[in-house]
This record gives sequence, structure tokens and C-alpha cells, in this order.
Amino acid sequence: MNDTSSFPKQESFMKSTWKLLWADPKGRAGVILLIFVLLFSFLGPVLFPFNPKDMATTSKEILQAPTAQHWWGTDEMGRDVFRATLAGSQVSLVVGLMATLISIIIGSIVGLIAGYYQGFLGNVLMRITDFFLVLPILPLIIVLAVLFGQSFTILILVIGLTSWSGTARIVRSQVISLRERQFIDRIRSLGASDFRIIGVHILPNVLPLIFANTVLVIAGSILAEATLAFLGLGDPVHVSWGTMLHYAFIAGAAGRGAWWYLIPPGLGIVTIVLAFTLTGHSLDQILNPRLRKY
Repeated sequence: MNDTSSFPKQESFMKSTWKLLWADPKGRAGVILLIFVLLFSFLGPVLFPFNPKDMATTSKEILQAPTAQHWWGTDEMGRDVFRATLAGSQVSLVVGLMATLISIIIGSIVGLIAGYYQGFLGNVLMRITDFFLVLPILPLIIVLAVLFGQSFTILILVIGLTSWSGTARIVRSQVISLRERQFIDRIRSLGASDFRIIGVHILPNVLPLIFANTVLVIAGSILAEATLAFLGLGDPVHVSWGTMLHYAFIAGAAGRGAWWYLIPPGLGIVTIVLAFTLTGHSLDQILNPRLRKY
């Protein structure tokens, strides 16, 4: 008899999770926002491509207010803000997703090993995790970004390699609970290796929790990218919402009343972070055994 968890059967797990997510007002709002953001990010640049070399030919086109030709006005170089916002959304989302992938992989591996091996190895891994937890992450990210340069790849690596400790803590806590279950003792008594126990019997039961945490980490990664880009540490070659705000600040858009240059990227960051945060918190309540209310 398998008592590994109280989750629904595999064939109905996704369906039941979706129903619970949609039934939660917070989760439903997050999903709707998320669908809107994804359509905006991936369909928008295809319909309205952005050309960074399409600059103004006259001074009148610089920081121009919204018109029929430029729906959201122009930036300090005379480029269309609407098209730039569409292109920037894609960059911000890709950076967030790739950095989250690195963070989740490292955090999950460390959490699985530290939770299963309670001796010297587990203690060493958790001291390393504690070290990253107490570090001021934003200053650390800024220092690493300055040291290794400003590029798309460096930005992803810096964010991903500094944001895994929270995931490791969550996964370790669940693994400690699972390794004490009777079915693990039975499997171990049958001669199963540690690698098989972790990969086949523990990891599948931790995956829902990892998935819920992943959605929350994406929001943090996108916000970290926007913060670094706003501080001038983003990739100067690619347009993101953070770099748009950075150049808007340098151009004095606020002082010149160019609200159309500030509001779209700022509102975009708020919307995408809110979408992932609402969805992630709802999933966490559904899938986390300690928070589950259903």
C-alpha cells in the first residue's frame, strides 16, 4: 500500500489542481493576468516588431507625446515606446525564466541531498545555504554584475546562482518528512540504492512543491532583472523594461513630463510580477502540505 502523499491520482492531479487554482479568486486573477502577459510578450513583438535603429530624424520626434502614429509616444531617441515595451516584455520574461531554471535546479538538488543525508554532508550543504540566505542578495548581485560584465548571459547566471537558497530550504524540509515515512523504510529494506530512493520515490512527491515555488521564484527573478537594468547593469544591447526605465531616468523623462515613457515599462513590471506572485501563492496553498486548505 502506497502512502507517499495525499495528492490525487496521477491521471487527475493536473485537473484537480487546475480546478482548485481556478476556484481560488487570487489564483484565478493570477492566471488571467499571466495569460494576458504571455500573449502580450510573445504575440505582441510579432505583430509590432521593434527596430532599435529606427530613430528620430528631427528633434520634434524626441520624447513626443502619444499620437496616431506612435500610440504610446516616443523615447529620447525618437523610437516607438509601444513597440519597445512589447520587445522589452519578452526580454524580461526570458531572463526571469532562464534565471529561475538555474535557481530551481541548484536549490532542488541541494535540498534533496541535504534532506536525505542528515549527517556531515547535509550539515555542510545547509551551512552553505544559510550563508546565501543571510547575504544581502541585491548588493551581491550588483557586485557580481559589475565584476563579470553586462550581458544577457551574465545577468541570467548572476540572478540564478544567487537565488537558490530559499528553494533548497523548502525542498529539504519536505524531504526530511518523506524520508521518515514507512514506505521509504520498506523500499530501503528491499535493497534499493539511495540514488533510486531519492530519484524514484522522493523526488516525485516533492515535485508539486518545487513547481509551486518555481512560479514564485520567477517573479523574484524578473524583479531582480528589472532592478539591475534600472541601475544600469543590464544588457545594453537588448531592450527590457528595466533598461527602458533606466534610460527614461537618464533622459529626465519625469522632469520633462514624459509620462508615456515611464508608465508602460513600470506598469508592465508590476503586472508580470503580480501575475506570477498571485498564481504562485495560490499554488503553494494547494500543493504545499503545510499550507494546504483543501
